[in-house]
Formats: sequence, structure tokens, C-alpha cells
Amino acid sequence: MSETATPPSFEISSRNRVVRRSHRGKYDKKTVYDILDSALVCHIAYVIDGQPYCTPTAFWREGDHLYWHGSSASRMLRNQTTGIPVCLTVTHTDAMVLARCGFNHSINYRSVMAFGKAHVIEDPAEKVTALNSFIDRFYLDRSKVLRPPTAQEIKATSLLGMEIEQASGKIRDLPVHDEEEDYAVPAWTALIPIRTVVGEAEECPRQLAGVTRPEGMSSYVADRRLDEIMLEAHQKLYGDDG
Repeated sequence: MSETATPPSFEISSRNRVVRRSHRGKYDKKTVYDILDSALVCHIAYVIDGQPYCTPTAFWREGDHLYWHGSSASRMLRNQTTGIPVCLTVTHTDAMVLARCGFNHSINYRSVMAFGKAHVIEDPAEKVTALNSFIDRFYLDRSKVLRPPTAQEIKATSLLGMEIEQASGKIRDLPVHDEEEDYAVPAWTALIPIRTVVGEAEECPRQLAGVTRPEGMSSYVADRRLDEIMLEAHQKLYGDDG
């Protein structure tokens, strides 16, 4: 691909098209995947017997596939064994925007909606590989120093995945805006940035002598933004394209 070629994008349809404020819609995979890879938790929406559910869980991406895990006793996982359509979403809240009228108050954000069909990963060896990927996705190379999972732990953990069939991102990154006549209103206005940052690590009091902080945890520095750490970790593990 040449440097001027258009990055690959998701096909736009009625399912993933951004309708309201359509100019904020993003369909190129680079933008969509950066938003996904910067997130720690997603929400997965699905319908079972006419009843809608929405489940929060940790997740990760490998290429065009998304993966997540949970207890094998959960309602969602029991009912997804044959595969059902799901919508996986993430949102980063970047700022609160205070204006001079209620209508112009807003929130700056980055979000993604991804669509696909969930499937269960059942092969024990494949599950172990996926579980290691899950650990390493957040804590680079950590699976290499951990006790291997037991057969019971593998059995008790359900893993699901889905190929991303379609997706779209949506980004708002705007300053305070008011109608011209409202600038005379004596109301305090501002843009308030919101950042999730990590704190100082609190080591286990039963840490074995000689055990030091590994290189794979070097990104987790106090006061660093979590979304930056997450994106950096994903790129180190999978490369820019995941």
C-alpha cells in the first residue's frame, strides 16, 4: 500500500451509519481500532427471547476479532453457545462542556459501536492461548511468569469472540460554543477535561524477596493516562494493525 492510499474502512450501511451529527462519524479501521484498543471495558448488547441485555466486561482485539470472557454460569454466555448477533460498544469521556444555555451543554467523547456474531471458544488449548493473550493484552509478557491455569479454572472460564462485521466510531472534540446573543449571559462557562489516570502501585505485602517490577509493567507510571497506556500496550503486543 502506498503512503497516500486510503486506509481500509468498514463498509457503511444502515446498521453502522452515524445518523445524528453524521460528520462526526469515523469508519476507517485505524480510528475505530485506536478507540477500541485504548479502552479497558466494553459493553455488549444482545437480545435473548425478546429481552434486551447489556453486559460490561473487559475485552481485547486481535486483528478484526474481538474477545471477552466471563463466568460460564452467566446468562449471556449460556445463551451465546450457538452464536447470536451482538453490538459491542466502548466510550471514552474526554471533557464536560459548560455553555450559557442548557441546550449547548455537551460532552466531548470518543466512541465505537462494533457489530458481529458471538461464538464460544471451547477447545481447551485454544482457551489457554486466549487466556494468556487476555493477560498479556493488559500486562505485557505477564503470562510467562504466572502459574499456568488449572483444568478447573479453564473449565470455569468461558471465552467468546466475534469477527467485526461492521463498525463505526464517533468523536466530538469541540470547545465551548454559544449562540452569539447568549455571550451576554453572566453564567460561568468552561471546558473541563476528564482523564482517567493510574495511581502509584501498592505492592503486595507478601511479595517474595528479589521480585522486582518487570519491564512489561513499565508503562504503568503514576499519573499517566490509562487510555494511552492501553493503546501503547496493544501496539507493543500486536503492532499498529493488531
